[in-house]
Amino acid sequence: MEPRELIGQLYPADERDCLTIVKIQGDASNRQYFRVSSQHDTHIACIDPAFRGGTPDSYPFLTVGRLLAGHGVRVPKVLACDSTNGVLLIEDCGDRMLQDEARILDADALEERYRQVVDLLVEIQSIRSQGAPIPFSLSFDHEKLMFEFDFFIEHALRGLFGGLFDESSIDALRREFESIAALLVRPEHFVLNHRDFHSRNIMLFRSEPVVIDFQDARLGLPQYDAVSLLRDSYVSLDADLVESLKAHHFSQLENRGIISMSFSEYLRYFDLMAFQRNIKAIGTFSFQVSVKGNLSFKPSIAPTLAYLPAYIAAQPELASAGRLLEPLIRTIAS
Repeated sequence: MEPRELIGQLYPADERDCLTIVKIQGDASNRQYFRVSSQHDTHIACIDPAFRGGTPDSYPFLTVGRLLAGHGVRVPKVLACDSTNGVLLIEDCGDRMLQDEARILDADALEERYRQVVDLLVEIQSIRSQGAPIPFSLSFDHEKLMFEFDFFIEHALRGLFGGLFDESSIDALRREFESIAALLVRPEHFVLNHRDFHSRNIMLFRSEPVVIDFQDARLGLPQYDAVSLLRDSYVSLDADLVESLKAHHFSQLENRGIISMSFSEYLRYFDLMAFQRNIKAIGTFSFQVSVKGNLSFKPSIAPTLAYLPAYIAAQPELASAGRLLEPLIRTIAS
C-alpha cells in the first residue's frame, strides 16, 4: 500500500479523504516520517519496516518510550499503531530542535538550556532495569564498539575517503581501534544511554525539551550520551561552556550515586568515548553520502573531524591512532 493509504487506516473512515500528508526529513534510517493534518489537529506518522509484522511489546520504540515516560522523561505520545503494516501515529511536537535554538540564544540562556538538557540526560541515566530485556540486554560491548569502528573503516576510509589510506595503514588502525574499544568496555560503570542524544533529537515543544529517536537505547559509559550532546556534529559549543557542562554532568551523576569514578577519570573516559563516538558519526555520514546519496550529511563531516585532534593530544592511548588518521584529519584544512 502507498503511504497515504497506510496512514489513513489509523484515522476514522470519514476523515481519511480530508487528510493532508506531507513527507518530512527523517533521520539516517529506513524510517519514513510524515506530518499529517486533519480537520482537528496535526500528528506525525512513522512508517518503519522494522515494526512491520512484529508486536508492540517487542518494538523498541514503544518499549523504550514507555520506560522513559514512566520515569518522567518527556517523549512524544503514541496515539495509534498498526504493527501489521509497521505504522505509528504519534504526537506532533513541532519543528523546533535544540540545534535551532542554540543558534539564537545568548550565552547565559544557552548555558541554562544546556544545563536543563544535561539534567534530563541524568534522569535517563538514573533508570535501572526492572527485569525488562529491552534496552537493558543491550550494551556498548566490544562487539558493538568494533562494529561502529569497522563501519567507519568501510564507508569512510575505503569509501568516501578512499585513496587516502593503504590496506596496511587500515590494518594498523583497526588494531588501535581494538585497543581503544577494550578500554571503553567497563560494565561496572555502565548506565542507560539514549545512544543519539544530540541537538537534533531534542525537540523544544512549548519550550519543554522532548526526547525523540530513543529506540536504540542501550547500556554504556555515562560519557557516551554526554559526548553526543557536548561534542555534537551539528552544534559546536564554546570550549568553556563544554567544560562547565562536563562538570555539571559529573556532579549530578555523583550526587545521585550513579557514578563511582573520580572527576579526572570522568574526563579521561570522556575523551576516549568522544573519539569513538565521533569516529562512529563520521562513518555514518560517509555511508549516507557515498552509499545513500544523501548529501545533507556531508557538511557535518568536517566539524566532527575537527574534534579529534584535541582528544588525541590529551590522551596517550589515542596517539597511535591519531598518527594513522592524520591524512583524514588534514582534509579539514584543505
